[in-house]
Amino acid sequence: MAKRLSRQEKMDIFVVDVINKMFEIAGYDVTYEDIKDREDDWYTQWTITMEQSNQWKEWGVEEIRKRFRYSKKWAEKEMGMIILMWGLKF
Repeated sequence: MAKRLSRQEKMDIFVVDVINKMFEIAGYDVTYEDIKDREDDWYTQWTITMEQSNQWKEWGVEEIRKRFRYSKKWAEKEMGMIILMWGLKF
């Protein structure tokens, strides 16, 4: 029988997925694996438009609601924190 993932393990998987989706929406051929060990300011090397950021945010909110069963309000807050921590500059 497979072990159930903890909430933190689910969130760690989600963070990888959300970062990969951000690069995909922004049109870059970069993944989480490419940036995970970098200690420089990698997030300033690429940019994202407001439209792309909004698309990414909408995707993220729906994914959070689906995976974690958060209300829309909480999902938007969570995605806002993700954008602050890992989002590309505009």
